[in-house]
Amino acid sequence: MTAPSPTKIIAVHLNYRSRAEQRGRTPDVPSYFLKPPSSLAGDGDPIVRPRGTELLTFEGEIAAIVGRRARNVSPDEGAAYIGWFAPANDVGLYDFRWVDRGSSLLSKGQDGFTPLGEAVPAGEVDPAALTLRTRVNGEVAQEDVSANMIFPFGFLIADLSRFITLEPGDIILTGTPAGSRPVEPGDVVEVEVEGLGRIRNTIVDADRDIPGFGAQPNATPSARAAALGVSTERPVVLSEEAKAILRTVSTATLMTQLRRRGIRDTFMKGLRPTRPDLRLLGYAHTLRYVPLREDVRDADGAELNAQKRAVESIGPEEVLVIDARQNPDAGTIGDILTARALARGAAGIVTDGGLRDSAAVAQLDIPTYYQAPHAGVLGLIHYPLESNVPVACGGTLVLPNDVIVGDAEGVLALPAALAEEVARDALEQEEQEAWALERVLAGDSIRGIFPLSDARRPEYEEWRASGRPRADDRQEHRS
Repeated sequence: MTAPSPTKIIAVHLNYRSRAEQRGRTPDVPSYFLKPPSSLAGDGDPIVRPRGTELLTFEGEIAAIVGRRARNVSPDEGAAYIGWFAPANDVGLYDFRWVDRGSSLLSKGQDGFTPLGEAVPAGEVDPAALTLRTRVNGEVAQEDVSANMIFPFGFLIADLSRFITLEPGDIILTGTPAGSRPVEPGDVVEVEVEGLGRIRNTIVDADRDIPGFGAQPNATPSARAAALGVSTERPVVLSEEAKAILRTVSTATLMTQLRRRGIRDTFMKGLRPTRPDLRLLGYAHTLRYVPLREDVRDADGAELNAQKRAVESIGPEEVLVIDARQNPDAGTIGDILTARALARGAAGIVTDGGLRDSAAVAQLDIPTYYQAPHAGVLGLIHYPLESNVPVACGGTLVLPNDVIVGDAEGVLALPAALAEEVARDALEQEEQEAWALERVLAGDSIRGIFPLSDARRPEYEEWRASGRPRADDRQEHRS
């Protein structure tokens, strides 16, 4: 028997622990949105990205398809009402997120935005042991198991059936793991559920413009952050100008600017870079270690501990900041997990503990800061407890989504709300210092030059108007 056509498609907002940690919140109860049946597509069908948009994302999911009418069933009974499972892709277009106001109709419900694979009878699979894997152009972008779902299949059926009659063929999209991100025309997205099969679709450009009436696409900073999988609570998304500045100004200059704003010290003490040639810039994705206690460790039944979940949930432009209590007597991360973070787009790693496989990590193109090398595994003294919480790293407070900046000297946390103005003033400070150095090398006294006096300011302004120093000039002066 094949699955009948659905009367409705219901999607779960947040249901994998890795995704919840990436978003910085774990829901107490499931929440849902509707997608129209006209959004269904099949294997090989193109996924059309409308012209003028840029934030089209994939979300590999396990679809649970209702086998018989369900109304007011219990959580223990819910799984028995599932007739089939199938791989699915819950495609989203975040450029229209601004207009949906929670409905997700325009951002999630467009024609072709629910590719669905072949349905497999539920009795042929173990729903508690399904592996979900999404590849983009052959590279794994998402991978998790159904055991890591926050709300299991049967609970979802029961929860919905309290108020909504579920008919045979109705589709429940049961959530996506961490790793969703924007894709481009030409990219091939493949969602596989081991034991169920796979569905493969290519992203293509629309062949016509969006009509000029009605809502138009708008890639707002919050939409961009959500599409990249970062916390929707992020207070700031840096401008490209601020990013460019923060990749050149020194941590010493940033410390000066923070002190002028009453923030005395956010420099993480005792940390060294594996790659002094690489600059670090990104948003803090925090991870907290506590002292190992064997009964707590042994009671943790999750397939992935908090360390591995943090690595599997980190997103582009994020920095994994590890609070290891400034204890270097065991490794806190090694080359394999560092490489995995790099593959997921992480901007860097910072730990105030030991670094395992330090020579191998130094070969990777990812800025990594650590206290000391140590060959021992973290389980000797550390237990990874939780992520995306305030932590202490290198003796300073780091909040989730702080801006993390590192250079050859070290690494600091920059409060996100101050990042734009600090970047602007840091650039001005370094230009003044470049002029001061030039004058001192020419034989001038430091009087009126460092710091700059009102009397010498016209001279500085004339020099500045003649052409600002290049970023690499500032780096050369500093070294």
